[in-house]
Amino acid sequence: MKIIDKLAWIHLQNKKILSTRSKGKTKFYIPGGKREEGESDEVALIREIKEELTVDLLPTTIHFFGNFQAQADSHAEGIQVLMQCYLADYHGTITAAAEIAEVAWLTNNDRDKISPVDQLIFDELMKKGLID
Repeated sequence: MKIIDKLAWIHLQNKKILSTRSKGKTKFYIPGGKREEGESDEVALIREIKEELTVDLLPTTIHFFGNFQAQADSHAEGIQVLMQCYLADYHGTITAAAEIAEVAWLTNNDRDKISPVDQLIFDELMKKGLID
């Protein structure tokens, strides 16, 4: 089994989660991405969020939320994505940049718009009463 290792920033507001849709894609994903060689989770997450959303995560506020693994969206059967999720505060104004076409605030009612691994994350957020 192949595993795609990714990082994600969980940002909640008014019991909704920040999600992004990349150019040319139909599904929304929790923002984040992959590490570059030698990067720590914190450094990679800060870089990815700056590239995608133009905001600066505040390093002292970054803390681990959980790991979630599921079939990778739009990949061959058996390719899994492992999403290591973090919460953090930020400075700046969230704006779609780089490959991001759209930013949206989603609830559990939007499950049909997200990937299998994001559905697991939504389940955990619902269980904790963090999203509607």
